[in-house]
Parts: sequence; structure tokens; C-alpha cells
Amino acid sequence: MSFDRLAATLSLEEPVSRVKGVSPARAQILARMGIGTVRDLLCHFPRRYLDLTSCRSVRDARIGEPCTIQGTIHDIKLKRPRPRLPLVEISLFDGTGILVVTMFHQPWLMDRLKKDQKLAVAGKVEFSYGFKRMTNPFLEELGETTEFAGKVIPIHPATEKLPAGMMRRLVANALEMVRGMYDPLPLSLRVRSHFMSRQTAFECIHFPHTMEEVDEAKRRLAYEELLLLQLFMMQEAAARGKGALPTAHVTDGEHVHRLFEALPYELTADQNNAIRDMFAVMSRPQPANHMVLGDVGTGKTLVATFGLAAAADTGSQAMFLAPTEVLARQHGESIGGLLARTGVSSAVLVGSTPNDERRRLLEQFASGELDVLIGTHALLEDDVQGKHVTFAVIDEQQRFGVEQRAKLLAKGSAPDALFLTATPIPRTMALALFGNFTMSYLTQKPHGGGKRTTTVLSSARKGEAFEAAREALSRGEQVFIVCPLIARTAEGSKRRRAGKGAGAIDEAEESIIEIDDDSDYDALGEAGLAAATQEAKRLQSTVFADWRVGLLHGGMPAAEKREVMDEFRANEIQVLVSTTVIEVGVDVPRATVMIVEDADRFGLSQLHQLRGRVGRGTSSGEVFLLSSTTQQDALERLSALEKTDDGFALANYDLSLRHEGDLLGNRQSGASALRLVNIVRDEELIVAAHADAENILAADPDLASAELRPLARELRSALGDASAPVGG
Repeated sequence: MSFDRLAATLSLEEPVSRVKGVSPARAQILARMGIGTVRDLLCHFPRRYLDLTSCRSVRDARIGEPCTIQGTIHDIKLKRPRPRLPLVEISLFDGTGILVVTMFHQPWLMDRLKKDQKLAVAGKVEFSYGFKRMTNPFLEELGETTEFAGKVIPIHPATEKLPAGMMRRLVANALEMVRGMYDPLPLSLRVRSHFMSRQTAFECIHFPHTMEEVDEAKRRLAYEELLLLQLFMMQEAAARGKGALPTAHVTDGEHVHRLFEALPYELTADQNNAIRDMFAVMSRPQPANHMVLGDVGTGKTLVATFGLAAAADTGSQAMFLAPTEVLARQHGESIGGLLARTGVSSAVLVGSTPNDERRRLLEQFASGELDVLIGTHALLEDDVQGKHVTFAVIDEQQRFGVEQRAKLLAKGSAPDALFLTATPIPRTMALALFGNFTMSYLTQKPHGGGKRTTTVLSSARKGEAFEAAREALSRGEQVFIVCPLIARTAEGSKRRRAGKGAGAIDEAEESIIEIDDDSDYDALGEAGLAAATQEAKRLQSTVFADWRVGLLHGGMPAAEKREVMDEFRANEIQVLVSTTVIEVGVDVPRATVMIVEDADRFGLSQLHQLRGRVGRGTSSGEVFLLSSTTQQDALERLSALEKTDDGFALANYDLSLRHEGDLLGNRQSGASALRLVNIVRDEELIVAAHADAENILAADPDLASAELRPLARELRSALGDASAPVGG
């Protein structure tokens, strides 16, 4: 029996081709869907369900509400109201009335569906032209007799060549392969939290009898995702200090005191608290992982500067990693200027640093002559080595991958790490994704900066935004114009790719450009989207003919970008037309107006980051979001920016509309491990999983006991190396 359980557990790592019914051709289709193992197939959860246990009749279906209706196809037609717009119109009769179902861009349904065939559909009910209707609902062919009659039908993500029905059969076969597998959660924990077993959870999420079973299965599996991620992060953090000699930093030394005295203004209460939190973990003889989460303009960089001063007081060195060359050089001026007043030396190293200067900086850093090295991904090169690095700062940490962050931390012997992010991450999300970090939040704006207003306008009213910009320019202020594209032709794409070869563009910088990668510029241009290159020329000759208009985007050589930003800061350029390359950290106090073209093409978090570039001085800022969309949900999303300037409030609203991974970006460590977790809904699960992980590791750091061995192996299988023993 134990051998059977072991075999069932090991089957999770078998290639999906071992599942009954998976031919080589189907294995290739599954691979394109990201399914390579039996585990992947079992974690290919239904995207929704057709609940045939509580269907509504056509007569009783309420307008504007979602529901499930089943009936018989009375008629089916293929229509083409416009070229390249095929639609299949189905008349579904259930004895109480006709429901008209419209399926766009699915002409192949004409070969699948026939008159008098039984069908179930689930979607929102609408009413027009005398009939109740559904547009592009989920549908399921029922047949005369079906195993799902009066049950809940799972709808798995599928393709035309691998439809939902076949996907269900393959998942059922995979479930048979793992029947009897070990449950990674200890029995005591399952009993205490009233969790169903893992086997039952998989069966109930894929083939439920009721929607209540789905809820319980999701609760169990979501908790498992959270617990595994928390354990992984906590063990990873503990491993960083093994075999190394961490530094207990001096946090009340001369350089820190001089820095307090050199400040041109008072720190906010949040900044003082964050510095205290940071110093508390830096002063311990163990590696620190501290994160400062601050809304735009709340002074995160200044908090980090105190950490750099503390490293100098300890007689050691520090490194500061920024995502873009523009931001790295800006930090070199602001941070470097403050540090110089305290007697701490610093320098900037980026991809475009001349070879002679680079060689000199590396020698100074290696000898210990240089205290702080600020830079972009150029800091990650193998020949960049300090004499004694004990503190590392990663600015806008979500812009860097796990390997890049690890490479920076490998520059020292278990250095204390400070992670900065202006992405407003709600506390529950931060706990879920960064459970191994200590954290500080900044919400207060320092030195009473100007206020900022946001207005959403239709593209037809863009003249109002440009008039506000002209008024600001007449007062001696400056303006940002943000576009979603670089150019409308392939020329911009070619130029960008040519620039890469010369090492002119920082890798991390490219990752934050909205349209700078793999885009069809011609197709996007045909859609009428604003392109920075053309917009800069047009505005210079029309709206802003009396002022100088500059252009900035990620495809430009680094030296050219630096020249443009220097001229904008010096007010030699009054209007800067840009892509989202200015999203992070660009600080020009004279800039008071921002106009974002085609704002509906950007995420809420990104728009909030962008608008943080204005109103940073003493004058108030005005942000105009232009959009030609008529989609109500998109307009409601943009209107949220009018109602609040609080990034964390926006993030919570964003989470109610989107998946957590969308908010964090696809490079965020941990986001991909949370398939079922809903940050808003699962707050109690997140807190419980974090506490349970801490308690488990406090009692058994290596998960070596017989009860925890299945959990240890599952941890390595799901998030690491599947080499741990199985048993228990």
C-alpha cells in the first residue's frame, strides 16, 4: 500500500504523455498551453462552471444578470454582418421561450452544432429586438443523455483542437494516475483547519457535484499554494546567511548623524518609522530582507540613503541598483550630493559608462576607496566586485528578476538587502508574496509638495488638456505628453533593435517600455493610437510651436536619452513627449502637467506611477487622461484615478477587477505560484498560511520529521528540486 502511494505521488512529475488519451499530437498542444507534466494537467483548473443543478428558464431569466439556461437548438445560422466578422446565431428553445445566442468569430460551431441538439449556455442575459439574448456565453453540448445531467459541468481552458470535453477526459485520467497520493499537509493541520484531503480537493475542483464543493476545494488548494510559497521564501531567506558572516551594522555613527543634519527639510513620520525599522534589522548579526513600500513621491530613496550612510559608518561598502540609466544618474545626483555632505564617496556605473571611467571606478570599488556604487544592470557584471559589500539596495525591485536580485546580493557576504517599490502593493498581497521580508510603508508626502488633480477626457476634448498645458508653459512650468507607442511604422522597431547591439540600452530599462518589444507598429498605428515620434513632430509645429518639444523613448541610444533628460531638467526643453520610459523615478519639480494619450491602454498602477512625475515641486500638478474608448468598464476604471490619489486604494480597486499577477507584472517572483489565491477574498488564508509556515519552520527548519517529509518533497517539486524523500 505504501509503495502504491509512493508511485501515485511520483506520478505527479511524469510527463503528460503518460496520461491515458494523450497522443504525441495532443502532448504538443498541451505543451503549447504550458502543460508538460501530470502535475501541470491537474493544476489546469476550470475557468468557470455550468451549474445545471440550478438552471433558469428563458422566461424566468433576469435581464442584466448571469445565469445558466439549457434547451434545444431550434435554429442555427452563420452570418457575416461585415467582412472578417463571422458570427453564429443560435436560437435556443426550452419550452418557455427562445434565447438568441450570438457567438462571434467561431464559424466552426456550424460543424459542431445541429438543429434539435441539446445545449447548455451560461452568461449574462440581455434584451434587444424582442428577444432575450446572450453574447459569447460559455456553452456545453449535452446530448440526449449526459453524465452531467443535473450536475455541475467544469469548463477548462481549451483550444479548438483540444476542446473542453476532451480536456475533461484527460484530467479525469490524470486523477486516476495519482489516486492514493500522499497529502503534503500534515493531518493535524488539516483537522485543525477543516481542510478536505488533497485527493478530494482535486476531484471536487475538477468534477464537483455542487458549487459548495468547488468553494471548499479552492479553499484547501489556495491555502496549500500559500503555505508552500511562504515556506519556500522563508527557507530561501534562511539559506542566504548559511556559511557566510553577516554584518551587524552601526546605525548611530557619524555619517548617519551628519546626514540628518544635512537634510533640507523635515522627514515625515513614515520616513522616520521606516528608517527605524531598517536600522533595527541592519543592526542584527543576520542577513536582513527589508522592503519599503511607498506611494509615488513619499521619499523612499531618502530612507535608503540612511542605509548607505550606515554601511559607511560600519567601515564597509554598499551598492544601489536602479532599473534605468535615467534613474541611476538621477540617484547619482540626489543621493550622491547628500552623501558627499556627510563624507561618503559615491559614483555611478551604467551600460554607457566609457571604458576608461569604468575601469577606474572598478579599481576604486575593489580597493575600498569608493563607498557606494550606484548603477543599472551594469552592476551585475562579474568584474564588478567591492572590497567589503555589506548593504545592497534594489530600487523598483519588481523590475528585476529573481536571478538578477540574487546576483547583486552575491557581491557581498550575506549583505543586508533593502528593496524599494513604488508599486502600491496592498498589505495582504505583500504578506502573500514577500512573507520572508520585514516591511515599512510610506504614505505621507514630504515637505508639503503640491497637490495633484486627475481628469479623464474623451479624445474629442483633448483641446482642453492642451490648453491647460499651454497655460502652465506660460507660467514657466513644464509638460509631459505620454504615448503608448514609439512609432507607427516598423522603422521605430528596427531602430530599437539596432541600438541594442551597441549596448546603448539597459536591459532592465527595456523591460518597462510599454510597446518597445515584439509589437506590430503598423497594425497598432492603424488603430489610431498615439505614437511618440509622430506626436512630438506634430505638437512642435502646432500646439506648442512657441516652446521646444523633446522626444524620449527606450529605443534611443543612452547618450541621447541622457542629453534629452538633462535639457528637460534645465528647462531647455519645455514639453517632453515620451513613452513609459519616464514611469519610474524621474524627478523634474518644474513639471506640472501630464497628458496621457490613449490612457485606456495602460493599467491603473502604471497610470498612477506615470502621474507621479508631476506635482513633485511646490506647484500643484494636473493630469489629463485622454481616451477614445466607449467601453463602460474601461471608463469606470479610469474614473477611479479621478476619485483618489492614493496608490494603495487604487491597488485594492485594481485587484477587484484584475488578477494579482497583472498588478505585479509577469516578472514578479511568486505571482505565478498563486493560481487560485484571490488577495481580496483570501486575507484570512494568507495570514493563517504565513503564521503556520513560521510555526512549522520554528519547530523543524529542515522539514525532516516523518510527518513533514511529504510537505518537504512537495515544496521542492512545486517550487524547486524534486529530490526530497517521500514518506510519512
